[in-house]
Amino acid sequence: MPQVGLSQSISGEPGAIPATRTSKVDWSKTSEHQVTIKGKKVPYTTTVGNQPVWNEEGKPIASLFYTYYERSDVKNKERRPLVFSFNGGPGSASVWMHIGYTGPQKLKIDDEGFPIQPYGVEDNPHSILDVADIVFVNPVNVAFSRIIDSETDRSEFFGVNADVEYLADWINTFVNRQNRWPSPKYLIGESYGTTRVSGLAEELQSSYWMYLNGVILVSPTGLGVDRDGPVEDATALPYYAATAWYHDALGSELQSKDLDEILPEVEAFAINEFIPALAKGGFLEDSEKQRIAEQVSEYSGLSVESILDRNLRVSTSFFWKELLREQGLTVGRLDSRYRGVDRQNAGERYDYDPALTAWNHAFTPAINHYLRDELGYETDLQYWTFGPVHPWDRSGDNTGEDLRSAMAENPFLHVLIQSGYYDGGTNYFDAKYTMWNMDPSGRLKDRLSFKGYRSGHMMYLRAEDLATSNEDIRVFIENSIPEEGMPARY
Repeated sequence: MPQVGLSQSISGEPGAIPATRTSKVDWSKTSEHQVTIKGKKVPYTTTVGNQPVWNEEGKPIASLFYTYYERSDVKNKERRPLVFSFNGGPGSASVWMHIGYTGPQKLKIDDEGFPIQPYGVEDNPHSILDVADIVFVNPVNVAFSRIIDSETDRSEFFGVNADVEYLADWINTFVNRQNRWPSPKYLIGESYGTTRVSGLAEELQSSYWMYLNGVILVSPTGLGVDRDGPVEDATALPYYAATAWYHDALGSELQSKDLDEILPEVEAFAINEFIPALAKGGFLEDSEKQRIAEQVSEYSGLSVESILDRNLRVSTSFFWKELLREQGLTVGRLDSRYRGVDRQNAGERYDYDPALTAWNHAFTPAINHYLRDELGYETDLQYWTFGPVHPWDRSGDNTGEDLRSAMAENPFLHVLIQSGYYDGGTNYFDAKYTMWNMDPSGRLKDRLSFKGYRSGHMMYLRAEDLATSNEDIRVFIENSIPEEGMPARY
């Protein structure tokens, strides 16, 4: 496809913007590669490109940058799965899962996810490319994706429902162009990307009659499922316990146990005792309040006094600051294995998230090098790891119900949830609660599954979890493709 840039329309005007500082609108470049996955060589093509978003009059109003990996030794695409991958934010580029998780190239980091130099990527022996083709999509105003029509209102893109609407149309166009209608199709989203793909599942099904085989929710958000009040205050406790255990901050009896022994116990306490106690508010008996505080202290590694001072409701921000305060350290939000150092030890909240800082350190140089130098994407545009997408309209978030509805209407649709135990941004027990309450009938639970990992928001940055989490996706994909000729019916 020819490159179309905004500068071409104004190239004769004084002070025209150089073509390399404008967005490619409808353009692609393909190269051939090979990677070894699970000990076997997998040949593939990589396409970097831009595909437009059109308005109702057929005018391009935005250009989305994507990277498409397609296994090249598969002739029949009818049974070959196609995965659309989205990150979150909103306003986050696809870089995280692209070179961190499922793609054929992965970030050079140490085995626990910390940055190393020189920056770059290397072969990913755990990529799911052996079983599925993958499209990493960057919504408007992230990576090299841009609004290209100055008259289009930003509200067309920046909101829960607007985001889903234009991306569904974009996916439909991509499937048309790549002749992938017969293929089993999957969506994977991380963090806010789980809101995005949950809404997309229903939008693709109801507006484009594109039925999916699976949706993978990595570190999911609340998806519009109500958990305000005592539930929200209590469901962080298992995450606190996991983090305290990791940092050797629990009492000797609990610390001597394995995490798999501790978490079920804490989950049961949170559901059966902590939520009912919080529901009584100021009318909870003093003796019971003391008992609950002592138990929360035992599980969280915090003092009884600090818990009582906060009426049993310990915020995550206080936890990140308090847990290792005596050591002069903080713990990370998105991955609480990471430790930070603040300007002063006092206070209720840390100065910065040491996890996110470490990740930005490694990812942004690597993705720029990979896309520009190895894949040949030529542009002077800044790669927006986090782009300007605010204000974001969060009203009308019914994405959990949208996903439930899509599952109810499509007996082939399965959902996998993946969460890290040390994630304090979207904690794993919230993810379980969402799964339990997304379908009150319980009739869809045989198609809903949960996997937990001993890492954080991006569980795949830990080498051990990179292998297991990709394998879990691989198994999920293989198990959610029905036998040929099997009818979709209850």
